[in-house]
Amino acid sequence: MTNQAEDDLSVLDLDTGKAVATIPIGGKPAGVAVSADGARVYVTSPDGKALSIVDAAARKLLHRMPLEGGPLGVAVHPSGSPVYVADWYASRIMVVDPEKREVTGRIEVGKSPSGLAVTPDGKLLLSADRESNQVSIIDLATEKVLAAVPVGEHPFGVTIDAEGKRAYTANVTSNDVSVIDIAARKVVGTVPVGERPYVVGLANGRAFVTDQYAGQVSVFDTATLRPLKDVPVGEYPEGLQASRDGKRVYVVNWASNTVTVIDSETLKSVGEMKTGDGPRAFGLFIRPTAPIQQRP
Repeated sequence: MTNQAEDDLSVLDLDTGKAVATIPIGGKPAGVAVSADGARVYVTSPDGKALSIVDAAARKLLHRMPLEGGPLGVAVHPSGSPVYVADWYASRIMVVDPEKREVTGRIEVGKSPSGLAVTPDGKLLLSADRESNQVSIIDLATEKVLAAVPVGEHPFGVTIDAEGKRAYTANVTSNDVSVIDIAARKVVGTVPVGERPYVVGLANGRAFVTDQYAGQVSVFDTATLRPLKDVPVGEYPEGLQASRDGKRVYVVNWASNTVTVIDSETLKSVGEMKTGDGPRAFGLFIRPTAPIQQRP
């Protein structure tokens, strides 16, 4: 969990619900992404203009890499490299080689890119361009934009399903979620949700949406796009991710300093965990539980 007010990263044990480590980061950390093998965690600091690289097993900061602009959203290629960082201020995505610790490319997108997501096959990158009201679809082989898909007002988080067929973006000021057919490069549905939605998570054939001003998670069926339930959580929920088995959904409450645990089947809150001050966890923050291969 990126704790923006405390300038650090909390590591929580999901079985016990307890914090097991606190890692100093600095620069008001916001975005977070865990590599597919669970070995590395990448944290963005918009105020500190940096990307921090954390060893997940050792629970220690390896390197703090200075970046220009306002690094916010972050995503890791399924292979582990490169890492993609959205520059909120400069309408571009920085391509970072985490081993060489250098920027190897810059991709021009719409205004104020925020959430980023890579398709499971590693071929495409999607960027929610907040001030342009669009989602950019990028070919990672060429690092060129293939399409800019118009969505709702001020998209922030973007999430891709496990098949890589659909993407869901939370539109903050139109209070809805745009459902995108990635291959067709068009919106195929719009789902009204609560006030100020920020992030979408997927589990058990359902979409879970953090509605910041409503203090709830809106849930809808991904097949029919019909609303199912609004689940009360803490204050100003933002980050949200499902467990690997899809049974639990973890909701990070920015103003409550907690994580609400939701059962994805019953759609009820089944627990709460404490975090540091001002948690955001904007991105993918759950580390795989399977054994990992240590990197050199």
